Amino acid sequence: MFEGKNVVLGVTGSISAYKAVDIASKLTQKGLAVDVVMTKAAMEFVTPLSFRSVTHRPVVTDMWELSSEFSVEHVALAERADVVVVAPATANTIAKLATGLADEMLSCTVLATKSPVIVAPAMDAGMYGNAVTQENLARLRSRGFIIVGPAHGRLASGLVGMGRLAETDEILGTIFQVLGRKDDLADKQIVVSAGGTREPIDAVRYIGNRSSGKMGYAVAEAARDRGAIVTLVTSVTEIPPPVGVEVMPVETALEMRDAVLKASAAADVLIMAAAVADYHPARVAEGKIKRESETLTLDLVKTADILSEVKGDIIKVGFAAESEDLIARATDKLAKKNLDLIAVNDITAEDSGFGTDTNRVTLIDREGKVEPLPLMDKYEVAHKILDKVVALLSPSPD
Repeated sequence: MFEGKNVVLGVTGSISAYKAVDIASKLTQKGLAVDVVMTKAAMEFVTPLSFRSVTHRPVVTDMWELSSEFSVEHVALAERADVVVVAPATANTIAKLATGLADEMLSCTVLATKSPVIVAPAMDAGMYGNAVTQENLARLRSRGFIIVGPAHGRLASGLVGMGRLAETDEILGTIFQVLGRKDDLADKQIVVSAGGTREPIDAVRYIGNRSSGKMGYAVAEAARDRGAIVTLVTSVTEIPPPVGVEVMPVETALEMRDAVLKASAAADVLIMAAAVADYHPARVAEGKIKRESETLTLDLVKTADILSEVKGDIIKVGFAAESEDLIARATDKLAKKNLDLIAVNDITAEDSGFGTDTNRVTLIDREGKVEPLPLMDKYEVAHKILDKVVALLSPSPD
């Protein structure tokens, strides 16, 4: 996904500098080349060796080291970067960037680059709230810099307030979103549904299923990382909402239907990964049903078939969670719902059922081509599905 792309990660003198090691490691695991630039103050908190160990690349600490491939003579870092990230960014560094000072390698790189710059502030609450810092951040925003955070929480001083470095996932999500701006799904409108719906029985109980929402969230993140404008229609889950994605929270099948139809009206692609209940109670009891009789009978009514209701010139991708006759059942579902593609998986498999981080699916298209995929991470599965979507969006000429 990110092979051949470069990130320059600037690390400044904040107590949260140790978190930048995790950021560098996770970027490297995604296949990105990560060049770390450390200020002298940053080296008081964490060593260059930590970054070199996780990125397997030299760490830049001195602008005057002329033997380095990143020496000041050719500003190679600025030219190589697809994105420059300063995390954590102290008030001092933010002031330098806002005024165009360039007295060390990081500020020189930011001043020289034509690539997007992401800044993640981290400092004491008083410093962050100071009018000067706020003016500097506003100046950076006006120049197109992307500011991530800070977060509210306990600070190094022991006080609680604004100034904590944004969570790693938020910073990473912003980086991936920026890197995907010119990718193969750039500016495409994609709607993704996720999670299992909840159909209320009374004020306390509901009919639900075991869907965790992980597959749908992985699809939303992967689409975002390829440049798409993503709307995620999601039922209740424990997964944090993806960065850079519009989230439409729902609970019932009816709510999901309404949200999907609304979001799909101007979309290019709909990917229904949600586990929508097939039936809902005919009536919802007021209050809580008391445990008074030996049996309880519920009258259930069919829920709406959301995929079948979506009309227009839109690519539709469905999922089928089956326990037997996988290919036959999925093929039948593809035809009945007029889908372009369906992904079917065996819910009885321990490594690819509900709640797992991995999945083993078989893809079937409207021409009847069957493509079984090996067990892989759900984010990787999402990209395999999106590869098919890209081909559907840009069909080869006959």
